[in-house]
Amino acid sequence: MRDEEIRSLSTNNKCDVLVIGGGPAGSTVSTLLAERGHSVTLLEKARHPRFHIGESLLPANLQLLEKLGVRDEVHAIGVEKWGAEFVSPWHDNTQEFEFADAWDKSMPFAYQVRRSEFDEILIRNATRKGASVVEGCRVTNVDFLPQDGGAIVQGQHDDGRVEAWETRFVVDASGRNTFLGNRFKSKARNPKHNSAAIYGHLSGVERHCGKKEGNITIFWFDHGWFWLIPLRDGITSIGATTWPYYMKTRGDRTVEQFFFDTIALCPQLAERLKGAELASEIEATGNFSYSCGHSHGPNYVLLGDAYAFIDPVFSSGVFLAMNSGFAGADAIDIHLRNPERSRAAFRRFDKMMKHGPKEFSWFIYRVTNPTMRNLFMKPGNSVRMKEALLSMLAGDIFGKTPIWGSLLALKGIYYFVSLLNLKQTIAAWRRRKSNILVVDARDVTSN
Repeated sequence: MRDEEIRSLSTNNKCDVLVIGGGPAGSTVSTLLAERGHSVTLLEKARHPRFHIGESLLPANLQLLEKLGVRDEVHAIGVEKWGAEFVSPWHDNTQEFEFADAWDKSMPFAYQVRRSEFDEILIRNATRKGASVVEGCRVTNVDFLPQDGGAIVQGQHDDGRVEAWETRFVVDASGRNTFLGNRFKSKARNPKHNSAAIYGHLSGVERHCGKKEGNITIFWFDHGWFWLIPLRDGITSIGATTWPYYMKTRGDRTVEQFFFDTIALCPQLAERLKGAELASEIEATGNFSYSCGHSHGPNYVLLGDAYAFIDPVFSSGVFLAMNSGFAGADAIDIHLRNPERSRAAFRRFDKMMKHGPKEFSWFIYRVTNPTMRNLFMKPGNSVRMKEALLSMLAGDIFGKTPIWGSLLALKGIYYFVSLLNLKQTIAAWRRRKSNILVVDARDVTSN
């Protein structure tokens, strides 16, 4: 399409920034840029509230919620999460971690939230702060204009109407749809990790008492791990993150039957679910782990899951998405106001976008390894290694907390123990290499 034809699509709809997607990343960056005086349009294909997984926040989320001005609203819909529990069938003990024991004692808890409620709080906040939010509008095309001339973005409304916007800058916060990542063919499966998930909400799940009631529990089992996330009103989110090969064993069973059969493979979890009843449909998704080759271009950035996603085991997804919204807003604001400083601003942005996934991924890749399981189930705190690990699990990886030397020592111990048990290490490496092989996504999601 020629430049004149593209421009003729839009005459009245103009903005400084157009954001694709109204999840945590999109709503965060929209709020921040609108507060700084930029005209922002956010296009969201669904209508809030809508179901989503990723319900466990990190303590580091709270300072972001405070800056956005929504912490009290999130408190009203959340369950306090003071720690995490790990349960292993290969160990006699369970292991509990409390965020208050992290290096920085000022972030002792987080929240468990229904994402339908949490995401709606964030997107309504974007509207209050001045962003123009359009729900039920799926972006269908983005045409970038030459010579840094911005872009024309087309979207289709629920009623079939097609509308276009002329914008100076585009933010892809489309989550796993990765609109621009797919368009530029920069989205690629992560060769170091791969997983699938099957999940749903249940009522009547046994919970811990008192302060521990809201803690997340991670259950290892032969084919991956389960999460148990307590939510408000007696609802609990239960999900299994498994190696893709396991999904091929479903055969002609329905997704619901397969879900409960999978739970039966984990006796510790099954015990907590005695008497529980299904409170939602069971859903499944495959090929969780991917990344895009770049985080930004001349007139666009990719935020949150639109840039990369690894695995939900440490509940890092919402935090990394929101943090990318803050970093993206800083870079975009500089770009729009002082273009001569854009290069340095986007260099800082790119460094931050790579930092989070990199630090979490080292542990994620190894969390099912027997050596790493042993370290998690019997942690020591020499040279403050346990405190540093807890800081990482709390999301305290972008500030000035000096955890890196202790984490390096923990990694050194991991490698040393792995060498001492070389036969077991080689067997685990071979097993993992087989486990992450890709399977047809239809084996995961079809009914």
